[in-house]
Amino acid sequence: MLKINNNLPRVAVIKNIITETEQVKTFVLDLSLGAEPGQFVNVWIPRMNEKPFSVATDNGLETHLSIASVGPFSQKLHELKVGDKVGIRGPYGTKFTCESGQHLLLLAGGYGAAPLYFFAQKASAMGCMVEFVIGARRKDLLLFTDRISQLKNVNLHVATNDGSAGYNGFNTDLMTKIVEEQKIDCIYTVGPEIMMMKAVNLAKEKGINAQISVERYMKCGFGVCGNCVVDGLGVPTCISGPVMPLEKVLQIPDFGKYHRDNLGKKIYY
Repeated sequence: MLKINNNLPRVAVIKNIITETEQVKTFVLDLSLGAEPGQFVNVWIPRMNEKPFSVATDNGLETHLSIASVGPFSQKLHELKVGDKVGIRGPYGTKFTCESGQHLLLLAGGYGAAPLYFFAQKASAMGCMVEFVIGARRKDLLLFTDRISQLKNVNLHVATNDGSAGYNGFNTDLMTKIVEEQKIDCIYTVGPEIMMMKAVNLAKEKGINAQISVERYMKCGFGVCGNCVVDGLGVPTCISGPVMPLEKVLQIPDFGKYHRDNLGKKIYY
């Protein structure tokens, strides 16, 4: 069988577009890249740019990307229609892992729910018990709650800043409550870095394993450009991440404090 070079873009046709929230659309592409939960792909719009995005689902036939409209590139993506084409390459990076029968806690902030939903599907199939904690500013911005609640062995916990759904407050408060009441084998988190830092600190304090999705300015995807190298470890997150174990994240002095832009300038949170 001919081996596909993941570093070369392939042409993908948009089969379907699902409006999830006022900010997020899921783009269903007509091919599988063999992506695993936690990995990312680079999407290319000809004559514009290329950007990395986490994979929301890869079922062997299709690739699903849930993308928020937050900048010029993603805004352009949101203007595309069914039948339009994009370039895509990957998958890149490390993946979330677990062992059969474990008790897991998944902490998602905003559209971090998409890649964690992909992982929850795998964990559920492996017989794991999953506490899926999701947070958003308000009810209508919650992502994938219907799909998550339908997964076997998955308990959905919702928090909203305004109290319009579930717990009135931060999802990190729910995380802490669950960890104090139940035995959790590993914490997984995707979302804003300030939120993930609270998961890191809790895991360290309680002696729990954790896997954290560390995102930096990932351009090439295979460790050549150096744009996504983290301070402290000095490794590119496109290869050593984005999913990193707790012990590695604790060695990154910039985590939860700042990241670097495409010119290497520190951008503080």
